[in-house]
Amino acid sequence: MQKVLIVGGGVGGSAILQMLLESDFLHVSGVVDINLNAPAIQTAKKHSIQTSNSFREYEKNAVEIVFNATGSDEVQKELQKHFFNKTVIIPGSIANVLVNLLNEKEHFITRLSEQSHKQKIIFNSIEEGMVGIDQNSRIIFLNKSAARMLEVDIASSIGLHIHELISMSELPRIYETGRTELNKELQLQNGLKIVTSRFPMIDEHGETIGAFAVFQDISEVVSLAEEITDLKEVQTMLQAIIQSSDDAISVVDEKGNGLIVNPAYTRITGLQTKDVIGQPASADISEGESMHFKALKTRKPVRGVNMKVGPANREVIVNVAPIIVDNKLKGSVGVIHDTTEIRSLMKELDRARSIIRTLESKYTFDDIIGLSAEMQLSLQQAKLAAQTLVTVLLRGESGTGKELFAHAIHSASDRKFNKFVRVNCAALSEEILDSELFGYEDGAVPFVKSGEKRGLFEEANNGSIFLDEIGELSPAIQSKLLRVLQEHETLRIGGTKPIPVNVRVIASTNANMEKALLDGTFREDLYYRLNRMPILIPPLRSRKQDIPRIAERLLLKLNQEYGRKVEAITDKALGLLRVYDWPGNVRELENVISRSMIFMQMHEHVLTEEHIPLNMLKAAEAKSEVVVEASVPLQEQLDTVERAILHHALTQFKGNKTKTAKQLEISLRTLYYKLEKYGLA
Repeated sequence: MQKVLIVGGGVGGSAILQMLLESDFLHVSGVVDINLNAPAIQTAKKHSIQTSNSFREYEKNAVEIVFNATGSDEVQKELQKHFFNKTVIIPGSIANVLVNLLNEKEHFITRLSEQSHKQKIIFNSIEEGMVGIDQNSRIIFLNKSAARMLEVDIASSIGLHIHELISMSELPRIYETGRTELNKELQLQNGLKIVTSRFPMIDEHGETIGAFAVFQDISEVVSLAEEITDLKEVQTMLQAIIQSSDDAISVVDEKGNGLIVNPAYTRITGLQTKDVIGQPASADISEGESMHFKALKTRKPVRGVNMKVGPANREVIVNVAPIIVDNKLKGSVGVIHDTTEIRSLMKELDRARSIIRTLESKYTFDDIIGLSAEMQLSLQQAKLAAQTLVTVLLRGESGTGKELFAHAIHSASDRKFNKFVRVNCAALSEEILDSELFGYEDGAVPFVKSGEKRGLFEEANNGSIFLDEIGELSPAIQSKLLRVLQEHETLRIGGTKPIPVNVRVIASTNANMEKALLDGTFREDLYYRLNRMPILIPPLRSRKQDIPRIAERLLLKLNQEYGRKVEAITDKALGLLRVYDWPGNVRELENVISRSMIFMQMHEHVLTEEHIPLNMLKAAEAKSEVVVEASVPLQEQLDTVERAILHHALTQFKGNKTKTAKQLEISLRTLYYKLEKYGLA
């Protein structure tokens, strides 16, 4: 090993010292500088190298090579004089060249190291696994993704034969053939399925120096493909829904620019897709502000806003809602309803309601139940009246079924295919009733701003009109009604030209018309016009034998209304209903049965006396006086009297059965039997 002396401890000497410290065949014997604090001097001391302030301290044959790092020619001459000729003295210029070469070497080494580090980071960062082999099928590189999928350690895998790591690997064949293979499926030893692509490694001379493979877990690829397929299916379905919707739909992005519109939108607004897509949300508005911008700004939905859109200033109602995904605003969707179509639909709805409410008869004589002599007489009279054009006056208490008779008369007449108009004369004020019955001309009615109206007599032309509670008419309307009956014509409010009408009038009342005549509240001539065919409908108390059949029919009706399946009423419950006088008639009976069904459990299908709310049966049976009617069977009247007596006695003794039996002079056992019989237990 040759001995070296460095003369000059500055930057140059320090660089030379660093280079020689890494050398295996040069040994630094000493460093010389007149400044013992020079950098090279300090470094030499750290490495236990001899230092001095004069090269003359070294013998002439002590070193073989001297580096003159001072750059001084005088020092160069001094060195040549002091050392023998066999000592190589390298001048300062050459030393500087060496230093520069060393610095450049370090620079390139650093750059190469950095580049290698970056490549290593990229190599280990990609999700795909990568493995490479040399000419001998030995693994020369393996990235982290490959090690993870192969479940091996990188350091211990380098240098192994590829078949030790992947038994089915085709990389040796790729090296031999030099051919590329793409997207081949392979199952690893740990059961993992992968898709791999294999490539030969060729150097700049065209020589094959190895092969490498890039592979990916197939489960991730399949999962991704399924997600993409699902997304495409959802997108296709959503597009189909939007495109097929009859509602106009527009969608904008988070900036308010148009994304999607459907055919209904272009039909209502009159704008084409190109006029909206990519344009601000206000592009379709001719009057008003964009609700899309408002929804995007507030992140809240906007409902029922009126505005005008498109070149035709189409009036629409707009509903807009923001689209928020994972708490991020993605845009907004708007639904536009054409008010023209809405108004048309509302008119059709009003017309349908009008027909259902006033222009149809719903019942026939088959819907009227009555086996009593009085009821049969009323039915015969009504059927006879249906075959003529005579005016009918239906008389009877409230709830006896006068409107039912009116429907049946119209349905059995020649006018059954024409309109049937119902009017409750007691439910409307005189002014409104006047305008409804006879109509008015434009501007004739103070509470109507504009327009004319056909009266109900005009609406019922060639049909029937049912005037309920006829006794409540004012004298002025009575006079107009008389004209309709006598002259068969009506005159609108504010009109001058009579309008001919052909109307069948069916009237009803529960008032004492004869008393009204004496009091002067009802016109005598009108009364005689209406009373040409009077039909008296008997109250329910005079035909209690009809209660079972009426109750059965009411069950069918109420089952439909309540969605119940009540099949029958027990005899005891019917007996309880038959002993009551029913001042509210059939309407009250329907109310009681309705309440009874409400009290029943959903699994119960038979209505018993326990379900009947006795508090609704007004205390006629508790009265001391009993009304006797010849039309009611004797046994039924006796039962009524006996039940009333029992009820009165129980009430008197506050439910004490012992005192009640003693007062009535019957045994306690007999009392319990009778209480059970009449539903008073």
